[in-house]
Amino acid sequence: MPELNFKGKEFVFNHHLAVPHRPLLPNAAKSVGEPRLDGNLVIHGDNLHALESLLPMVAGKVDCVFIDPPYNTGNEGWCYNDNVNSQMMQQWLSENPVGIEDGLRHDKWCAMMWPRLRLLHDQLGQAGSLWVTLDDNEIHRARAMLDAIFGEQNFVATCILHKKFSPKPSAKFFSEDHDYLLIYAKKKDKWRPDLLERTQDMDE
Repeated sequence: MPELNFKGKEFVFNHHLAVPHRPLLPNAAKSVGEPRLDGNLVIHGDNLHALESLLPMVAGKVDCVFIDPPYNTGNEGWCYNDNVNSQMMQQWLSENPVGIEDGLRHDKWCAMMWPRLRLLHDQLGQAGSLWVTLDDNEIHRARAMLDAIFGEQNFVATCILHKKFSPKPSAKFFSEDHDYLLIYAKKKDKWRPDLLERTQDMDE
């Protein structure tokens, strides 16, 4: 299987194991009903720390994860700020935010996504699935990362999300009207979609 290499991969490959555990603290003022950690949660904070904090409660139990990561268009101004113990990675921190002129923006995106995808993989149950929305900027790198983390045999599908219904007048080449939805199963032989029943209109 081809391997995706990116600058900093050796430093983030097992970074998910070094993320410090931060206990979740319920906020009674923002809670509906009695504050509790075993129900629906809205977590405020860095998503890497949030994923690590959830792991003891949900490891191997999650049925479905949907994420909408930065598309890395170069115009979003997202910041790579993971505290990875590496001088090279620390140097990247001083060059934020990630922009269109950043020659390492794709490497930074991969370095940011890798530990998060590893933690999400650990949270999914055997019949669980991961759904990721992206566009052409990183879809191919995401496929390579997810193949490495989930195993290419657990790739389910790439769905097309039709998001625009009229051509963009600003388009230089083609007016792209879609995004992608990548779907991976933790164990493809154990996961099945819960299909809707066909209607009479469909049958006709």
